[in-house]
Order: sequence, then C-alpha cells, then structure tokens
Amino acid sequence: MTNTASLQIKTDSMESLRMELLKGLQSGSWPPGSRLPTERDLCATFGVSRSGLRRVLAELREQGLITQKVGSGTYVAEKPGKAEVGAGRFLAVPSVSPAELMEARLLLEPMLVDLIVNNATTADFDRLEDCCARAEAAQTLEEFEKLDSALHEQLALATQNALFISVFRLMAEIRDSGEWGFLKEKVLTAERRAVLQKEHRQIVAALRQRDVDTARRAIFDHLAQARLNLLWRI
Repeated sequence: MTNTASLQIKTDSMESLRMELLKGLQSGSWPPGSRLPTERDLCATFGVSRSGLRRVLAELREQGLITQKVGSGTYVAEKPGKAEVGAGRFLAVPSVSPAELMEARLLLEPMLVDLIVNNATTADFDRLEDCCARAEAAQTLEEFEKLDSALHEQLALATQNALFISVFRLMAEIRDSGEWGFLKEKVLTAERRAVLQKEHRQIVAALRQRDVDTARRAIFDHLAQARLNLLWRI
C-alpha cells in the first residue's frame, strides 16, 4: 500500500470517528452526564490510533461538548449554551431577520467551495451523498427540512475548518427559530422539495468532481432562489 493510500485510510477513519461522535452527541444518544466508550473501545471500533482519538476528543472538548476526568473517562457535557465553544461564549445567537441571514448565506456559503475542494475526504463526499439520499427518502416535509439543514451542516464540516463550522452551526440555529419556522412551513411545498433535491445533487456532484466554478455557481443559485421564495412572503 502506498503512503498516500495509507494516509487516506487514516484520514477517513478519523473523519468517521468524528462524525459518529458528533452524531451521538447531537442526537442525544448519549444523554448529558453519560460516559462515552473507553478510548480502547473507540480505537478498536474505528481503527484509529490513541493519539488520533485524543485529537478528536480534544476538539469536542474545546467545543464544550464533552468533559474529561483523569482516571475516570470522557463524559457528555451538560447541555452547553447556544454556539458555546470551550470555556467562553464568543458566538451567541443574535436577533437576525430572515433577510439578514439570507444576505449572509449568499456571501458565505459559496466561500465553502474552495475549502471543501481542498480539504474534503472521500468520506465527506459520501456523507454528503447520504444526506441527499436520506432527504429524498423522507416521508414528511418536516423530516426533509431537517435533512436539508443536515446537508448544509455537512458542507461546513467538509471544510475541516473549525471557525466556519461554528459560524454555520450558529446560522442553523437561527434557521430553526420561530420566524423561520413559520416561513418554511409556507414555502416548503412538495414541488419546491423536488427542486431542492435536484439542486442538492448538482452541488454535491460538482464538489465531488472538485469543479470549483460549477459548485460555487450551483450553491449561489440555490440560495438566491431560496431567498426569493422566502422573502417575497414577508
């Protein structure tokens, strides 16, 4: 096996570990205060080294998601404040109008493309496609909306940039707020859902092909249409 192939396998294992831990923490599979599996068990399950595991755990600890007690283990933190990172809250959920958020998204989300193309792994692209497939199989519009948000979060995760990830999680919290929920109920028809699914597939396909220009344009057009659909109803 070449050094490059070996590095890719190692990177994919680390990403798989990171995503599974995040999924368990965010879904409530491990309730606050519960103890995570031992480091030995996590290393064996995901095929990562002890040092690699500790790097991932350190990232989660800095995000305020876990705590670690010497000689005892790793525990799920009590529910942190919104967008809390580490010991300080440098991102709080502000009062933001739908128009302001869409302006920010139109500027920021196309910027993800270069980072994704440069940093994303095969596993990242697989997870993006899995988000698309699960959204297409969703039985309700509410379920689809949650998976739509999951896709956009996965785009941020694929950048491998902690600051972008924090910012996009903050935007996701705003999208889940009361005024946004009311607007989405009006906009997210079955017909609009079909269009969104097609747009998502186009974005993910361009990213997997590492086609920067096509991916950036697809994301911009996707958000511009979303802004039009949302804001004309305000």
